[in-house]
Amino acid sequence: MTARSRLLLTMGDIAGIGPEILARAWPELLPLCWPIVVGDPGWLGRGLDLARRHAEVRLISRPDEAEPAPHVIPCLAPCNQRLNDVQPGQMSDVAGRAAYEFLCAAIDWVLAGAADGLVTCPLHKEGLKAAGLSHPGHTEILAERTGTSRFGMMLYARGSQLPRGLGVVHVTLHMSLREALKHLSTAAVVDKVRLLDRGLRPLVAQQPRVGVAALNPHASDGGLFGDEEMRILRPAVVQAQRDGIAVTGPWPSDTLFVRARRGEFDGIVAMYHDQGHVPMKLLGGFNAVNVTLGLPFVRTSVAHGTAYDIAGQGLADPAGLIEATQLAALLAAQGVLSTE
Repeated sequence: MTARSRLLLTMGDIAGIGPEILARAWPELLPLCWPIVVGDPGWLGRGLDLARRHAEVRLISRPDEAEPAPHVIPCLAPCNQRLNDVQPGQMSDVAGRAAYEFLCAAIDWVLAGAADGLVTCPLHKEGLKAAGLSHPGHTEILAERTGTSRFGMMLYARGSQLPRGLGVVHVTLHMSLREALKHLSTAAVVDKVRLLDRGLRPLVAQQPRVGVAALNPHASDGGLFGDEEMRILRPAVVQAQRDGIAVTGPWPSDTLFVRARRGEFDGIVAMYHDQGHVPMKLLGGFNAVNVTLGLPFVRTSVAHGTAYDIAGQGLADPAGLIEATQLAALLAAQGVLSTE
């Protein structure tokens, strides 16, 4: 391997902003790692045109053939789909299938030791469904492909709003709120507390301080608004504390995130998708990075979607991709594995 970590960057849904942010970010990625794009060379060329950057897209067949440079972008093209008719900003089953094939090939290369980690551009969930795929997103595909049963999505951000950094893991993820309530259990919460504690250790100087978010308003006010805090969440906190984890809660989520912003917590366990995503995207913005915990390798991603509304218009901001790559390079350089 090279002195810098070798990272595979998947293009995601080509009808979105993936090709453009890869092209725009390229010069800033080179000092961070040994970057290799996994996607479609033709669409990467379109991204370069949108970004008004001059570089050669060099097709390679294996990661070890890559020689990235300011004017050379090595590209692995593991997809057999015909992509010429895909239109920017329009959902496509072909684009959904291609995004899936890019990701699966990249996972297999990393598992085989050909790269140190994986950074993903956004895919489109409806595109996956149109392609006949049942996975709701990247996280579930990664878990299935790697045979990982215990995993979690952590949003991590460090910036002016969060100078000490903050990581948020979700007990439930891509499911309706009705289904999320059915999937809450003490065991599930303990599992995510452990994953978060382990995932934060390379990122904080001290033992990570974890807060568990309550499910109900005011943490149920002693049972007035539900019993999940006493029945599910408090036992989970006690069990994790017995494991030696510095965790407290459950705390009302409206004040928990305020306290975390002040530096009282390094990580938060949220009960469902929007409970964690909304405050983190308000506080972190483009600095927020999606990290999959529990995998046998480092995987990060942008925390935004395909942005169909601006795709193909030359307006995409690559800041999220740069942040995701920087964090992946940091974790990969430390030899961090998120699995226990």
